[in-house]
This record gives sequence, C-alpha cells and structure tokens, in this order.
Amino acid sequence: MNIAMVGSGYVGLVTGVCLADFGHRVICLDRDPTRIEALRRGEIPIYEPGLDDLVRYNTEAGRLSFSTDIATAVRECDAVFIAVGTPSQHGVGHADLTYVYAAAREIAGSLEGFTVIVTKSTVPVGTGDEVEKIIREENPKADIAVVSNPEFLREGAAIDDFKRPDRIVVGLEDDRARTVMSELYRPLSLNQAPLLFTSRRTAELVKYASNAFLAMKITFINEVADLCEKSGADIQDVSRGIGLDSRIGAKFLDAGPGYGGSCFPKDTLALVKTAQEFGAGMRLVETTIAINDERKLAMVRKIVDAMGGDVRGKVVGLLGLAFKPNTDDMRDSPAIDIVRGLVDAGATVRGYDPKAMDYARRIMSGIELVAGEYEVAESADALVIVTEWNQFRALDLSRIRALMNDPVMIDLRNIYRRDEVVRHGIRYSSIGHRD
Repeated sequence: MNIAMVGSGYVGLVTGVCLADFGHRVICLDRDPTRIEALRRGEIPIYEPGLDDLVRYNTEAGRLSFSTDIATAVRECDAVFIAVGTPSQHGVGHADLTYVYAAAREIAGSLEGFTVIVTKSTVPVGTGDEVEKIIREENPKADIAVVSNPEFLREGAAIDDFKRPDRIVVGLEDDRARTVMSELYRPLSLNQAPLLFTSRRTAELVKYASNAFLAMKITFINEVADLCEKSGADIQDVSRGIGLDSRIGAKFLDAGPGYGGSCFPKDTLALVKTAQEFGAGMRLVETTIAINDERKLAMVRKIVDAMGGDVRGKVVGLLGLAFKPNTDDMRDSPAIDIVRGLVDAGATVRGYDPKAMDYARRIMSGIELVAGEYEVAESADALVIVTEWNQFRALDLSRIRALMNDPVMIDLRNIYRRDEVVRHGIRYSSIGHRD
C-alpha cells in the first residue's frame, strides 16, 4: 500500500518506519526542511532504541522516503495519516488542534480517488467530524473516509509496542475504510493482535480514557506509598500483592516521584476539558492531576528531610533527568520541579542523564550538567535517583561513598535494597518505606 505520514515527529516517524518495515511504501512528510534533510541523512531527531537502524534499513530498501512536498505525496496514497502535535493550550488545558486542522486543509486539495484519512494524533472526541468537515469544504469532490486510529506507544519501547500491540483501535463510519485498515495492519495478524473496530468518536475517547486510567493507577500507588512510609508497611510488597490480582495487574504500580512525559499530563487535562464541554464529571481525573502536581513538590521536601532539613550551601546530585528511561524526553519530568525546588531552597544541583543532556541544556537553569554518574557524586552531600536507567542499577557503591561529602542516597525509584546501600556506609531513603 502507498501511505503518507503527515508529521515526522515521534508518533509519525515511529509509525511510518514500522509500516515501511511491514512492506508498505511510506513517505514521511514535514514542513520543516531541516528535519527532513536530517532524516534523509539518517539523523534521527529523537532517541528511541532501534529506530535509527529501522530508518536506515527501510530507506535503503526503497520503502521509506522523506519530503516536504505534502501536496504531491498524498495524490497516489491509499491512506494519509495525520500525526502532528496536539499540545496543551497554555493555561487552558484544551488540546491545541491547530496543526491537525492545518494538515487537513493542506491535504484536501490534492486528494485523488478514494483515500482514507487516518487521524493518528491524540485528539478530543469529535475531532474526526471536524477533520471530515474541513476536507469536504476545501474539496467537495474528495472521496474520503476519515478514521481514528489512536497510538499506544510507550517512549523507549515504541517499536515493540507497534509490532506487538495489545490492541489496534480503529474508529470509522465507512465500511470501505475497514477494508483498507484491515489490509494496512494485516502483517500483525501473525501476532494475533486484536483489531478493534469502533465508531470514530469511541476510538478517540479510548485513547484519553486509557491514559487517564494509567495516570490514576500511578497516582494511587504513590498515595499508598505515603501511607506505607507512615505506617511501616513495605510499598514494594504491597504493589506485588495488588498486582498479582488479575483484575488489577502489576503494570504501573511502581511508586515514584510522579508521572510526566508527552502523554499523561496533557491527555488527562484534555479529557477533563472535554468532559466539561459535554457537561460530564471527571472528578477522579481532576484529583489525579492535582495529586501528581503536589507529588513532585513533595519529592523536594523528601530530599530536604533526608539531608537533615536544610540544603542551603549543600550539593545535591541527580541521577536521571528524562521522565523515564530509554528516552531523551523531559516534558513534565519530575526532575524539572525537583531542580527548581532544590535551587529555591539554596542547594547547588548537579545532574546527569544518559540521553537527555541536550534537552536539559535547552530547558533547565540552575543545574550543573556533568559527564557521568560518578561525576555527579563527587563532593555531593546527597545523591538522588530520579530516573531508573539500567546503568544506575549497579553503581559501585564503595566508590560512590568515597566520592561523596555526606553519603546519603535518596532513591525515588526503589531500584536498590536498603541493606545493600547501608552496608557501604551510605544512609538510604526510598519511596514507600519508613526511613
């Protein structure tokens, strides 16, 4: 099949590359000529394990190409994906659909023959209706079917998520589109991936509801962790006990400093705003957002308390700045609030992340960025694990102890055992355990 991917950011690039790897002919499009030229040279603008190899392999095979010429590219396509950004409107919380609607207008005039327009961007309920309206107004002769096909890609595991999905959700109102989308995803039938066909509005809501539920699950276990610290219970055993219930499951029950990233913060806000527009309540999600915001500030207090109640003039080292491992994404990362809070409290903050250093230089102030985990520990009064990168799981604790001024580790991801750390002469504080 011939496929055009409008938008070569995270979702568009991963989706386009994986579809090309299935054997489809894919052209990834973007208005930014610098981005397109970089992609043609094999330079990937994001960090995603394995993505650079797939881009190179499918480009060399002739199945994947890149262009800024959207009008020409969409003419001969069976399906045109819209995979542009939908950021939160600053101070409002609504999803900004400017780029989605602009893409719809841009492709409308060049469509020839029956074409399926696939909204891959995360959008509120009813967006597909507006996309269809825009295209029909711009080109009344266009023979189209507008489909919602939300993405469920985890940063750091996106390729595996695309090729081994829990489910593929397709919302449509035209049976012709069902045939096209079934053929598009036919290569996944070998993996027996469930292909769920719904109405278009239902598919749009599935995405927001999924992310909101996972955000609530994270927030729930973080509140349970606070109770564990006060009552003397062990959060990791509590999480295991909960997760072994097949009705609940173990995923997203790891207590930590709060959720961040490109999806959960903006999608929970957008779902609340959508519910308000329809006159429906979303009190659980509203509370989840508020608790998560408070959670990040509570981590600053936890660090200060572990350092004796005063961090003025002290050096705090942070291990990990990205919101999760295996990505360079720092959007709404807990590290941002932690750095800001520690600097406001008078601390000198030093940090390192295996992949997010360039991102950190662009958005963070008040932090000294160093070359590695042991440089972070040098002359530090505390070492804080913020992101659970694998390389932080087996630190040379004897070396860490020798490098630090006042050896205290605040493990916000519970990747160490207390006895293991204390045995090396380092005081230890973690999440969901009484210190």
